[in-house]
Amino acid sequence: MFITEAFAQTAPGAGSGGADILMSILPFLLIFVVMYFLIIRPQRANMKRREELLKNIRRGDQIVTGGGIVGKVTKVIDDNELEVEIADGVKTRVVRSGVSEVRVKGEPVKE
Repeated sequence: MFITEAFAQTAPGAGSGGADILMSILPFLLIFVVMYFLIIRPQRANMKRREELLKNIRRGDQIVTGGGIVGKVTKVIDDNELEVEIADGVKTRVVRSGVSEVRVKGEPVKE
């Protein structure tokens, strides 16, 4: 009367071990996917756009340096440096990566 029958049971979660691991990792995977599409991918696109902008600077372009100085490119010295005229007769050398924006595109170099 007081003794009940014992039914054989598996331990909780013993039969679906792989599914439990997947369900515990799934939120982290979803967060990573969302971060990739909202943060990492647009940042890579911006970096590519900036690299193209810096690579395509030519003589005659009006630029703004990182310090806020506006000038006109008078000479492209090499892949890393530009000669910029910041006032009448005042020329300075600027590192290409120090350019923050190109305001006015100059004319193409005539050959």
